[in-house]
Amino acid sequence: MATLVEIVPYDQNWPRLFSAAESKLRQLLGSMAVGIDHIGSTSIPAMPAKPILDIDITLRGLSDVPIASAILTSAGYQPRGNRYHDDVWAFMKHDSVPKQRVYLCLPENETHMRRVIFRDYLRAHADIAEAYSSLKMQLARRFPYDGDRYTAEKSGFITEIVRLAQPAVSGSEAVTSTGWSTNR
Repeated sequence: MATLVEIVPYDQNWPRLFSAAESKLRQLLGSMAVGIDHIGSTSIPAMPAKPILDIDITLRGLSDVPIASAILTSAGYQPRGNRYHDDVWAFMKHDSVPKQRVYLCLPENETHMRRVIFRDYLRAHADIAEAYSSLKMQLARRFPYDGDRYTAEKSGFITEIVRLAQPAVSGSEAVTSTGWSTNR
């Protein structure tokens, strides 16, 4: 059975709930976690969102992935795999309120960097955040039981914002279709 794409108004508790989750994750993963970031719509003030905390955990390196995965799994996070072959491993914690979707990322991971750039740009540009909010609401109405399509339809907007947010690249560097310099 398909799951409803549920968008709820911004909850002032989301930053506090992220802080509690971050503290627990740091306790679980110790020095393996070199960074823990609140990403996704719940990390953007006033943004309506699916009631799920999205959290990126940057690990020291690839060798930490199996250990960190085992720790998260034993703590009740359901492994969801590496769906897009982008060196990001997903986990879902269904029994927390709100639910938590945790991603293990490698240092300098492009998916993680794009998420942070997008989040930071929306935090700094209320008009763009409002446009994104409107798009999300429209898509939730259009695709109420098709979460994959809902997500896919947002991708063009996200890609364009990440492209706009990229620092100017000197003429000696090529830029990929995702907006990242080939000299990274």
